[in-house]
Order: sequence, then C-alpha cells, then structure tokens
Amino acid sequence: MLKLYGFSVSNYYNMVKHALLEKGLAFEEVAFYAGQSPEALAISPRGKVPVLEVEQGFVNETSVILQYLEDTQAGPALLPKAPFERAQVLALAKEIELYIELPARACFAEAFFGMSVPDAIKEKAKGELLLGIASLGRHGKFAPYVAGDSLSIADLYFLYSVSLACAVGKKLFELDLLAELPAARALLERLQETPIAQRINADKEAGMPAFLAMIASRK
Repeated sequence: MLKLYGFSVSNYYNMVKHALLEKGLAFEEVAFYAGQSPEALAISPRGKVPVLEVEQGFVNETSVILQYLEDTQAGPALLPKAPFERAQVLALAKEIELYIELPARACFAEAFFGMSVPDAIKEKAKGELLLGIASLGRHGKFAPYVAGDSLSIADLYFLYSVSLACAVGKKLFELDLLAELPAARALLERLQETPIAQRINADKEAGMPAFLAMIASRK
C-alpha cells in the first residue's frame, strides 16, 4: 500500500493527499514532521514533506509525487495526455508555486504563527504576490477550472497555495488578491466546498494543536 509521510497542516502534503483521494487510491498516512535527523534524512533527502513510500522506496517533492501518481496509478486523470495541454497545467502549477506560494510563505510566520517578519521582507513579498496574481490572471482559464474544463494538478496548487496567499494578503496587507479575478474566487470557493477538501480541512484543524506544539518546541 502507498504510504504518505507528512502532516496535515502542510499544504503540500494536502495537495498529494487530495490527489490520492481524488483518484480513489488506498493509502496510509504516516505522521512525519521531517527535520535534519539521520532517520528523517533517510526518508527525505532535504528533510521536507511530503514523501510518498512505494514498493521500490521513497518519492519526494510534491510536483514529482503528483506526476508519479499520474504515471503509475489508476483513477481520474489530473494531467492531460496531450503534450501541449499537459505543459500548460504544469506551467500553471509551477507559476503558482514560484510566484504566489513562495512570496506568501515568507510571511507565514507573522500571518499565522504570531511571530514577526521584517518590513523589508513583507514589502518584497507584497510586490511579488501582486505580480504573481496578475500572472495567474493572464494564464489561468477558470473555465471553470484553472487550466480549462477539468480538474488538474494546477487546481490542487491553486486550492492549497492561493488560499494561503489570500489569507496573507488580507491579514498583513489588507489586500483582496482575487478582487479582480471573480472567476478565480468562484472556483476557489467551489473547490473548498468539495467533500475531499472539507475532509482535508477537518484533518488540518485536528492536527493543528500538535503542529503548533512542535513549532513551539523548536523555538
């Protein structure tokens, strides 16, 4: 059986978990905060989550895991077969990760965990977030899904990364990042209401106390 290592507060973990559930695959969740211990690094070379354990060993990096699932597992496809359409989905996912997720992540400590982030970092993140959302508006189709008429890997990045970026925009900058993208906002709300997303969110809320305790222990 497939084993998913990580923790339910991680949005990247939840992308993979969503894909597994969307495909109807049997899998076991293994609580794993990773880190730099020899035991953790034996599973995850950089000490990060998520990690997927398969028969042959471990697969790490979210984008690679998602493509591995497409290549090896049954269930609804989350990547088109046609090379050009597949490239568009993968590009959208990468753009969300690089230009929206990463700038927002620089501010997570202040937005979500009561810590302080230097003003210079926040200002840089704000500018990059606005550029990233503008890029998504140009490239995304939202017809009705991010890349077109079917759910794809791009929607998983959108659901689990753009939602966090929107929270950062609102909490730290009083910005509504999707104000000019009503179709994107409608899609985000629709995705959040799906049974799979609601189950994952419930697991996230249930796992939050343990996660916060782990964060506090590392201060």
